[in-house]
Amino acid sequence: MRRRAPRSLAEAASQLSDMLAPAGPLAALQRAWPEVVGEAIARESQPTGVRDGVLTVGCHSAVWAHELQLLGPRLLTRLNAGVDGVELRALRCVALPPPRDG
Repeated sequence: MRRRAPRSLAEAASQLSDMLAPAGPLAALQRAWPEVVGEAIARESQPTGVRDGVLTVGCHSAVWAHELQLLGPRLLTRLNAGVDGVELRALRCVALPPPRDG
């Protein structure tokens, strides 16, 4: 019986992360968000919910919410193509409340 070569720590951690990651359309969208929409948009926004084909995106400001609403059709096309098992029909972009201090 041959013994398999040991796995690298990075490979083992990646596999463990994949096993522990939540399942479902929102989790899939959150994982794919930075790659699909780009780092600049991902820094300012995050998917917060999905219901009946409508993705709610929380944005750090009303300006970003408005900008993403304008980019909505383009983002929907990219998200539907880039995330397996997800069929979105609309984006709902909202400004998140500012973080509360201590």
